[in-house]
Amino acid sequence: MPLGVGPLPEPPPRHDILVVAGGSGARAAVQDPGIVDWVARASRRAHRTVSVCTGAYLLAAAGLLDDRKATTHWAHCEDRARSYTRVHVDPDPVFVNAGAVWTSAGVTAGIDLALALVEEDLGPEVALAVARELVVFLKRPGGQSQFSSALAAQQAARPELRHLQAWIAGHLDQELTVPALAERALMSERSFARAFHREVGQTPAAYVEALRIERARDLLEDGAPSLEAVAQATGFGSAEVLRRAFHRRVGVSPGEYRDRFQKTA
Repeated sequence: MPLGVGPLPEPPPRHDILVVAGGSGARAAVQDPGIVDWVARASRRAHRTVSVCTGAYLLAAAGLLDDRKATTHWAHCEDRARSYTRVHVDPDPVFVNAGAVWTSAGVTAGIDLALALVEEDLGPEVALAVARELVVFLKRPGGQSQFSSALAAQQAARPELRHLQAWIAGHLDQELTVPALAERALMSERSFARAFHREVGQTPAAYVEALRIERARDLLEDGAPSLEAVAQATGFGSAEVLRRAFHRRVGVSPGEYRDRFQKTA
């Protein structure tokens, strides 16, 4: 028997966070009533339950996602929506916080989810320090930035602007103009624009565009079906607007980028 593999402990131990990993094993485990029952019982003894990628199938089979919003890898969202009709499947977010149950998209999205958990427990400064430690030596394909745009940017000192930065990253498909952001921050447009640039080191428009391009690159690497779909998901509105911004920022067209860096199955 491989190291670390054995029967599930009975009764399920108490966990602060119960993590269900994804992969073919998780989908196969859905067919084992004993495992599904164990996950359901273990979740009741955990402070929070989270899944990475297709680990969400096990959570759904255990009834933990009933009437909740959830996500998984985009390639499996339609199948899960058909198989578990009580789950509100959203294919777009990197992760979804549904209270005591969290779900994440593809494998690397588990890192984003983990950092969000760190931030919830220990605050944004600790989460940022952990994120920088994790990615400082990471060299992504194609000369991409070693830090995500959100991490490379300065974190605002004002709590309302720092919280706005986190909110922007999760709502890139919405209207993110200066008037809209200023209203959300409860500031006048002029005061907001000045404070944001001073504390973040970029104008609001430049910051939003950088995050949108980063999200577009992720979708293209994951094999998004069309540029129009990527444009809508990232708030560019049309494939042409996406093409212009992408070429300006990355130096190649979105189509060329997808052809070169699309991840294999």
